[in-house]
Amino acid sequence: MKYELAIVGGGPAGVSAGIYAARKKIKTILIAESFGGQSLTSLDIQNWIGTKSVTGLDLAKMLEEHLRAQEGIDIKEGARVESIQKSGDGFKLALKNNEVIETKYLLLANGSHRKKLGVPGERELDGRGVAYCSTCDAPVFAGKTIAIVGGGNSALEGVRDSLPYASKIYLIARGDHLRGDPISQEKAKNSDKVEIIYNAEIQEILGDLPAQAGKMVTGLKYKDKKGGEIKALKLDGVFVEIGSVPNSDLAKEMPGIKLNNYSEIIVDHKTQVAAPGVWAAGDVADVLYKQNNISAGDAVKAVLNIYDTLHSVKRI
Repeated sequence: MKYELAIVGGGPAGVSAGIYAARKKIKTILIAESFGGQSLTSLDIQNWIGTKSVTGLDLAKMLEEHLRAQEGIDIKEGARVESIQKSGDGFKLALKNNEVIETKYLLLANGSHRKKLGVPGERELDGRGVAYCSTCDAPVFAGKTIAIVGGGNSALEGVRDSLPYASKIYLIARGDHLRGDPISQEKAKNSDKVEIIYNAEIQEILGDLPAQAGKMVTGLKYKDKKGGEIKALKLDGVFVEIGSVPNSDLAKEMPGIKLNNYSEIIVDHKTQVAAPGVWAAGDVADVLYKQNNISAGDAVKAVLNIYDTLHSVKRI
């Protein structure tokens, strides 16, 4: 069976694309390892439009339920695309179980993944005080003491997002200086709430382990790289803000697709076209702001352009 469109990804971008494709009666298959994207582990999302507050798990359920309510779309959950090859006027997607999906057009909406510290306690306390999106989760830590790990723009944006909420912020940098924009640095350095710790290497995130319902981060340990001393901080939360990596490996060998220096797929932002027959939306694309609402909107824009392309409609 050959589809008109294959969507790769089950986050806000992929699901939004799937819903619009179904409503436009595009013969579509959506392939996703899971639903929800990076927000899955967020405790409290307060910026998903139309919902005052929702957990990442509940958002994932809402997305999946909305998608499955549509008629005329095939859904492959728990499936992973291993490779994509050009085939005639379309593409062949090889799945992990050796199944092959044929499609005329392709929308890559498979997001990105946050860089991890890789220290004890990080994985176990993920979603229980360890967070990776200050824009999403800063309000959760109102009146709390937190650490933001990183020295670049991601970390400084985390400080900016957290200043209206946290009572105390430790900004922990590996190097002896911050690397972000000077204006953002000034804002962090001039705030009475912020204490910057340089030359610090995170050793462990502390909490009540094994993590159980209600158990949260209690602190972290870091090594002073200059003196070699191991020090500890008492905390209520830790934001790991050391950047993210787009899930663009599938696109690297595809003809016509270009990646920028951050491995993001370069698209025409009017249409989300990445190459003939290929569109990209969400965090895997070179979008300026990594937000669920933006990902959803860009995916809708992509599907509408795909629909126009199928029906030879020119709007721009």
